Amino acid sequence: MGSSEKSTLQVGKKSIPVSNLEKVLYPKCGFTKGQVIDYYIRIAPVLLPHLKARPLTLKRYPNGVEQPFFYEKKCPSHRPPWVDTAAVWSEGNQANINFCLANDLPTLVWAANLADLELHTSLARAPKYDSPTMVVFDLDPGLPANIVDCCEVAFALREELTAFKLEAFPKTSGSKGLQIYIPLNSPTSYDLTKTFAHGMAETLEGKMRGKVVSKMAKALRNGKVFVDWSQNDIHKTTVCVYSLRAKDSPTVSTPVTWDEVGECLKKKKPDILRFESEETLRRVGKHGDLFEPVLKKKQKLKG
Repeated sequence: MGSSEKSTLQVGKKSIPVSNLEKVLYPKCGFTKGQVIDYYIRIAPVLLPHLKARPLTLKRYPNGVEQPFFYEKKCPSHRPPWVDTAAVWSEGNQANINFCLANDLPTLVWAANLADLELHTSLARAPKYDSPTMVVFDLDPGLPANIVDCCEVAFALREELTAFKLEAFPKTSGSKGLQIYIPLNSPTSYDLTKTFAHGMAETLEGKMRGKVVSKMAKALRNGKVFVDWSQNDIHKTTVCVYSLRAKDSPTVSTPVTWDEVGECLKKKKPDILRFESEETLRRVGKHGDLFEPVLKKKQKLKG
């Protein structure tokens, strides 16, 4: 197929126009748009339940990961009629924004064809936009700190959460950090989840001085792990589990076990928690969806 040729992909009963399948989107390793679409089709059985009903912000790289990208909150007007949308009130615009909902495989393939490499989702599901289903902590290392330092902080966080009888689940960010999710799946509000996350980040900072920072200022982060609690907000998104990342190679935000977090910490090898698309697919074939409890487990935040 020529680099600019268009064709259609039959997904279930839908015919989806696709184009430029040979276009290299990851130049350092030659990973093409066709391979991006193929990955999303193969990972879809475990990915789609995590996308379902969540307003999706597209992060599009039309000319690959080394060229400019753009975020698209408003679902493109040229979308097919079968793409579901969610009308979410925007304070900034004083109007509703119609977000795409990637509720099925045809929509996922359509988004991948738009070079939407990264899938960034709301912590809430339609129509309860102000009721997050989980709390998320984004552990972001400031150089020379790395994911090994994040693992140490993750265990400290897990320890603190036991006092609240809360179970948490780790995944890689697919970039340089680690993300810890607390499933709630019970009535709550962003006021509660954000306050809880902020308090927990400050507690960790107090107990791990020199290792953890809870304030947003980038100048404070050198050699420390920033425990980002601020994602717990109606206006914010986090990268969805199983999303590709726009790095030199197609790394994936991959669920991991606490044993694997422990192994990374013990061996001090960051690469233990670095997974590219094929490896993530193999892991799913072996373990199923390690992040399934985040969809189903019911827990309550106690003040």
